[in-house]
Amino acid sequence: MSQWQAWIGREERRDDRIDPGHFARWCAALDRDAPADGTAAQGFHWCLGLPDAPTAQLGPDGHPLRSDSPDSFLPPVPLPRRMWASSKVEFLQPLRVGEAVSRLSRVQSIAEKNGGTGQLVFVDIAHETSGASGLAVREVQTVVYRAPAEHGTPPAPPPLGEGRFDASDWQAHRALAPSEPLLFRYSALTFNSHRIHYDLPYAMGEENYRGLVVHGPLTASLLLDLARRELGDNGLKSFAFRGVSPAIGGEELHLVLRRTGVALELGAFAADGRQVMSASATSSLRGA
Repeated sequence: MSQWQAWIGREERRDDRIDPGHFARWCAALDRDAPADGTAAQGFHWCLGLPDAPTAQLGPDGHPLRSDSPDSFLPPVPLPRRMWASSKVEFLQPLRVGEAVSRLSRVQSIAEKNGGTGQLVFVDIAHETSGASGLAVREVQTVVYRAPAEHGTPPAPPPLGEGRFDASDWQAHRALAPSEPLLFRYSALTFNSHRIHYDLPYAMGEENYRGLVVHGPLTASLLLDLARRELGDNGLKSFAFRGVSPAIGGEELHLVLRRTGVALELGAFAADGRQVMSASATSSLRGA
């Protein structure tokens, strides 16, 4: 039995509102227009119901401190490095700009494993985000806690190689280089103070990355935006992504999509062809 068994089943509820200004700034950060019908775009739910720990209660990495208190939602895993590993999302109905929303979160499972980089602890968190018309987004998020990087280990990801990404097998392709201002804006929009996204000395010196790390949900949001360009607003019924390798800020990122019927395969790749993120989706009846 996991030593974190007492945390399984713990719940947390957060109330919020889709502020028009907040949503407009999210659209501006992603260089896109808002839906014309007053709905919020798919992926904006990651900006809602956010942890709001005081600055004095942040840990060395910028995340809220965890404790063994009965009031602590997440378990106090001592492993210092944390990342958003994957998510499985169901879009049940669109949220609307201006409406009140609530998010109910529950710790679904906790698993300890040993990997090639040492001890790992995976925490699955089930989120249900509801608007005025009821449940709108259902998601299972996997967070992984990792041991510190061993001294002398090569930085991650490896330096760019000689290869070039080939988009010829994909139906849609967009290339961009996530800039430092984009990383900063996404951190602000999601109230995410994890230092790997804006503090270069910390990212390289403490967590052994090769540069600033692009947020996993930012890459996922860019893939959702690629789907929007192909299907229209709120065109997906489901979306799942898994981080494969870190994307580094300022380096070219290739976003791709191909479609068979209602099923979509998506991916994000570095300039040399290294895969950054794998993703899949199904289109809604309107987008089919």
